[in-house]
Amino acid sequence: MLMTKQRRPAIRTLRGWAINVLNEAGAIRECEEHGWMQDRADPLARERAFDIARRDPPPDVSRQAAEAAVREMLDSIGDTCPECPSD
Repeated sequence: MLMTKQRRPAIRTLRGWAINVLNEAGAIRECEEHGWMQDRADPLARERAFDIARRDPPPDVSRQAAEAAVREMLDSIGDTCPECPSD
């Protein structure tokens, strides 16, 4: 069967869903050495993440709650890895 839209993986928590959306939009990345999430500080990627949250929230979650979950995750992620040495 031909599918036009790729299915997202099953996410069990709203936090996990928000991380997946941010990753999919390119707003966060993972430290290659330690695995910590890092904010890419890309305003277009952030806006894509919010658009995804508004357009396609998880089942039984309002658009406002989905957008708030994405915003909360962004606020909790720094732009540097805590384990990488600073220059």
